[in-house]
Amino acid sequence: MLDLILPLECGGCGAHKTKWCDACAATLKVHTDEPHLVTPRVDPGVPVFALGRYAGPRRQAIVAFKEHGRRDLIAPLAHALALGIHQLLSWGILDTPFTLVPAPTRAVAARRRGGDPVTRIAVKATREHPQIEVTQALRTRAMVRDSVGLTSADRERNLNGRIKIRKAVAGDVLLVDDIVTTGATAREAVRMLRQTGAEVTAVLTLAHA
Repeated sequence: MLDLILPLECGGCGAHKTKWCDACAATLKVHTDEPHLVTPRVDPGVPVFALGRYAGPRRQAIVAFKEHGRRDLIAPLAHALALGIHQLLSWGILDTPFTLVPAPTRAVAARRRGGDPVTRIAVKATREHPQIEVTQALRTRAMVRDSVGLTSADRERNLNGRIKIRKAVAGDVLLVDDIVTTGATAREAVRMLRQTGAEVTAVLTLAHA
């Protein structure tokens, strides 16, 4: 009866009677050469790594979690992020202890989604790592528009001076986000974090567009 009212569907492909199928889980597997170094159109001034392209089950899972309340997808997305962090540690790009800072989410979007989705994934991903602290150090100022549909130049103008520090952080920082598109958000976030004395080591995202 419950399946008739609320059909159980895979968050990646829509397959019935499962929340997350094996085939979609395989697409989030982090291989030994991942995450990949990517080059956004706007240079944030630090290396940017992405776990995969914003396509297929990866894209569907991110959208389902952010826009449709599929909180059951936190676990597979957080697992992928945790593996990505582990890879950066094993490559010597990161060293513990460090602070993981989620990219800022517009306040109106966070309220609509019941909280900041990137922070939830980050907290879940690092729960077993006592030397990694997750801090919501950034927030957007009023009048920041939704970036969907904006050109690279428009994204830069939209964010210029409109990310602010809500809590100062010191030492090594890894900036994390769900998607990197133009790199405009990452650049402004890195700039603001550096003003507090933070040493931003890299940016890590679940996907790149």
